[in-house]
Amino acid sequence: MAKEEKTVVAFKHTVNEARGEVRLVIDDVELVIAATLGGLSAVSSRLQCKSLNDLFTRLSGVEVSATEAAIALLTVKGDAIEALTKLRLKHFLACASAFTAALSHHFDGDEGNDLAAPAA
Repeated sequence: MAKEEKTVVAFKHTVNEARGEVRLVIDDVELVIAATLGGLSAVSSRLQCKSLNDLFTRLSGVEVSATEAAIALLTVKGDAIEALTKLRLKHFLACASAFTAALSHHFDGDEGNDLAAPAA
């Protein structure tokens, strides 16, 4: 019986999960996305979202324009432009997972970093 060979995938970008960063791979393009407030604000403005719920629904439901906007505006590492040129419908499940994971970082009882700055 032949032994199964394990394929080792080497990523070039580190992911800081404590910051809410999530890896997203589109074909051979590796991205790291993060749902920063500035990025979410930019995506929301571009999509003319009326609420955070609207934004979350459009991103987690991988609406095409929302997906393109999120890749362009939430990417913190990697080549978002190249990823957008390779984006196909087959990538939308991975996009939905990545966007949901990045957004949930803000809702999973994250208390923030109280030690970063003293109270005013």
